[in-house]
Amino acid sequence: MASLPVVASAVHERLQVAAIDFGTTYSGYAVSFRAEFLENPLKIFTYNWTTGSTGAVSLKTSSCILFDPNQKFHSFGFEAEDKYAKLAADEEHFDWYYFKRFKMLLYENKKLTRTIKLRDDKGLEMPAMKVVTECIRYLKDHLIKTCEDKKTGLNTSEMHWVLTVPAIWDDSAKQFMREAAIEAGIKTQNLSLALEPEAASLFCRYLPMERVQGADGVGRISNLAPGKRYIVLDAGGGTVDITVHETQTDNTVREIYKANGGPWGGTTIDEAFLEFLTNIAGADTIKVFKRDFKEDFLDLFREFEIKKKTFGPELDGNQKITFKIPICIHETYKELHHGEDFRRSLLLKQDLKDQITFTGDKLRVHPDEVRKLFDSTCQRVVSHLQDIFAEPTVTNTDTILMVGGFSESKMLQDAIKHNFQDKRVIIPEEAGLAVLKGAVIFGHNPNMIISRVSRYTYGVKVYRNFKVGVHPVEKMVVIDGKQKCRGCFSKHVEVGQEVYAGMVFEEKEYSPGSRASRSMASKIYTADKPNPAYVDDPGCRFLGKLSMDVSKIKEYRERRKRVRMIYGNTELGVEVTNVKTGEKLSAKFNFLD
Repeated sequence: MASLPVVASAVHERLQVAAIDFGTTYSGYAVSFRAEFLENPLKIFTYNWTTGSTGAVSLKTSSCILFDPNQKFHSFGFEAEDKYAKLAADEEHFDWYYFKRFKMLLYENKKLTRTIKLRDDKGLEMPAMKVVTECIRYLKDHLIKTCEDKKTGLNTSEMHWVLTVPAIWDDSAKQFMREAAIEAGIKTQNLSLALEPEAASLFCRYLPMERVQGADGVGRISNLAPGKRYIVLDAGGGTVDITVHETQTDNTVREIYKANGGPWGGTTIDEAFLEFLTNIAGADTIKVFKRDFKEDFLDLFREFEIKKKTFGPELDGNQKITFKIPICIHETYKELHHGEDFRRSLLLKQDLKDQITFTGDKLRVHPDEVRKLFDSTCQRVVSHLQDIFAEPTVTNTDTILMVGGFSESKMLQDAIKHNFQDKRVIIPEEAGLAVLKGAVIFGHNPNMIISRVSRYTYGVKVYRNFKVGVHPVEKMVVIDGKQKCRGCFSKHVEVGQEVYAGMVFEEKEYSPGSRASRSMASKIYTADKPNPAYVDDPGCRFLGKLSMDVSKIKEYRERRKRVRMIYGNTELGVEVTNVKTGEKLSAKFNFLD
């Protein structure tokens, strides 16, 4: 089991930094060298991917991965999409493993383990750790080979790797990604995790828009000048990740409100489009379409992916939007409905008959129906932002910085601008690359983020001396002849508390549960409330264990330990000391039972 980093030490100068942005929908990588970074922080190399058979160029590749029938890695990205589509066209895909848009599992699953499995589009299962590991390995190896081919002078031994993760992920998901990256061949000491909206924030600090000159000679965006507060809205494929930052006079960034967000990314629009097709053709037809016509299904949604970025509020009400519907949908419907043409059956749908027409294989849709595909998602984002702006700590925040691939959607942009007319909305030209390039900047200078706000109250499950009238009788146990109260919450840091990077709070001392114990494994809990009394209070959740080796210490009285949890970095750190001797002990978190 790989352990999480211990106390953060001073960051040494990193000569080469590579970032991997493994996203729900798209993935990519970027790299820069120290000398070039000092000259121009935005001089960052990214790779242009070729999109399947069309030959179009894309800044990222699809987050799809394909394994052969022996569960051996075959391909990733657009190459995996195309190969799988060809296998499906020849009906040879049934025992191949094809995974797409699976990153959301790490957000949605609140009991993440190393052995959890992913299910592909046919129901075939593979360990999630292996799937994620091979994704990271592919992007890492592709980056190295590309740099070697271009003779960039890359030295992999000097490379520091940065892996991006959503800020709203919990500690178990972060540990899962770190362990997958280690398994993919990246040494833990050469690896950092960057929170996605933070990375985007750092990138935008250097953008040449409305520049003002600071005292240190650095050009900055005028409304992100020192003292300004702004919301970073990172709208990706799976999640919308939101943080609130304040710029400092020394060019660093301080978080002033805890990271938040939800599963309202761009893939929800795809799901709405699929639901729309289901309403038209019927669930039985679409089920067969998805199962038996993989190539056509892929082509339809590739076309939709391109079109959905162009849909905007200015759609002409008299001009319908055209989608090319694969002939197999018509044929499947006819086969399932005794020869009936589903285009004719639309006349019976009162809610759609005036909104949809067919011309050959072209589906022509009224703009109002297209707008409906975005309504629910955009409203969720707007509603969440309204709640954030209502928070006292977010007062005087007048700027919304939109980044991430879904931020390129004109529908989402219009929803934000329309509902927050008193706010300044900034959408960088490279909104889709802001996280990736910002992760490189973070790798060179991680100290630019000086503080973060704790998303939870963190604490340890402990026994306390039982006090009659204070502790519930049902929690009383007898250990070594003494009455104890079980399941007490020993708080280390409080939800909403601002924590400076590497900050250590009050040290806590703990002893083994009984004299017979040869090891100590403190149970770590999180809570939504500031001051939980017991670990089973509402809103408390078991996070994992902190294991401490005391096997070499024979005397029970010498097994008392001082625990210092290190907060404020992207990952939780820990330092454990023997109270009697002052010796540092081996300790590690395990959030992935």
